[in-house]
Amino acid sequence: MPPSARSPPKTRAPSSGVSKPTGGAPSGASRRSATPGARRKTTRRSSPWRWPATRRAVAEALPKVCRTGTHLFHFAAYVDTMRGWGRGLRRAIADWYTNVDAEDVAFQAVKYQQRDGWSHRDMLRLAHPVAPTAEHNIVFNWIAKGWPGIGDEPHPTKAAQVIWAFERAKRAEKSELLKLITDYRLPREALPTQWLTDADVWAALLPNLGLTALIRNLGNLSRCRLLAAGNREVVSEVTLRITSKELLRKARVHPIAILAALMTYQAGKGVRGDGTWTVVSQVVDALDSAFYGAFGNVQPSGKRLVLALDVSGSMARGMIAGTPGLTPRVGSAAMALVTAATERTYNIIAFSRTMVHIDITPRQRLDDVVRAVSSLEFGGTDCALPMLWALESRVDADAFVILTDNETWAGAIHPAQALQNYRVQTGIPAKLIVVGMTSSGFSIADPDDAGMLDCVGFDTATPQVISDFAADR
Repeated sequence: MPPSARSPPKTRAPSSGVSKPTGGAPSGASRRSATPGARRKTTRRSSPWRWPATRRAVAEALPKVCRTGTHLFHFAAYVDTMRGWGRGLRRAIADWYTNVDAEDVAFQAVKYQQRDGWSHRDMLRLAHPVAPTAEHNIVFNWIAKGWPGIGDEPHPTKAAQVIWAFERAKRAEKSELLKLITDYRLPREALPTQWLTDADVWAALLPNLGLTALIRNLGNLSRCRLLAAGNREVVSEVTLRITSKELLRKARVHPIAILAALMTYQAGKGVRGDGTWTVVSQVVDALDSAFYGAFGNVQPSGKRLVLALDVSGSMARGMIAGTPGLTPRVGSAAMALVTAATERTYNIIAFSRTMVHIDITPRQRLDDVVRAVSSLEFGGTDCALPMLWALESRVDADAFVILTDNETWAGAIHPAQALQNYRVQTGIPAKLIVVGMTSSGFSIADPDDAGMLDCVGFDTATPQVISDFAADR
């Protein structure tokens, strides 16, 4: 029987090698001083993390926040920089692996192998999950130790078959590789990089590409000439999927993510490397349509918003989200359209050294909004103006969202002070979110004020962060 067809012994994931603390007083007990007979009174802080309800809430939220292995690795990196790994957090990590089917764990391990210096092996060593089934045990052992060899026949356990296919693909010839992709739905991330310029390989991958992955790889599909004007069948399939309202809804793709894909694809070259491709006009039109079709994916804040767009001259320069052509001006105009399409109560204003109220409706086109904003008078950047304007105009606002490039304060009053004045005079505990779309660092928010947020830079995840912060989610 080939090595891959033999189930490894039932063992737990290997020890992390991190020894448990030894000595000292047990949890909850007072520590004794080194001097016999002397006692030292200690005060124990009541951290929210110690509250049972908080621990349960975190454990329940982790799978929702970390939907993929990459998200889990991001989370681990954040934890490493912000706090330590307590027992409750380790248990939540363990549950991430044990509360889903073994097949799902195997696919995650194959598709999302490592990120931010973390791998699934690291997570198992940290959390010590106990395999709930024999199938989980097989998958955990492969993650922790690998297999000594790969047989010619698929693994008899269904959950481990995608792992077998992944291992076979490392040394497979093209004909076998295409069969492995088709039969076991191997994702692009599981393939050796030398095959990712082959049109036949991409043709095998295409039927199982999710919408987000499809949008991200449009350039690769055109670079290998699979997605080309002469290949009508592929062009038709790709454009139908991009414009499908149902697929857009299921994938929860934000309009800004589609806009970034549109700008990148129509440029005919990527940001990294020197790869180029021939642009297919039907694909550009499909992405343009999908941008407006994805408005329904945006979860509104439900708050009274003032969205303030910087219209100074510098907004027409630079690029955001690493996307050529996606300038701060285009990005802020897109955010204005999304706001108009999704929020019930909002005011959209333009500012530089003065304030201008601009009428933007959901039925407008993005290029119309960009032209309207570009025609306004340019000047410096005074980020206090939106709060001053709202106070003077008696506008009730729960949150001010200011979109600028990298110039954040050029006025007589600091934006944080302007917000405080607005709160005092209106009695509204308004929030302030300042987004420096091309900034590498700035500080407007008062670090002691939980109602202020600075966003340094802008990418496709920023709009959701803004909405969640404004809505107290």
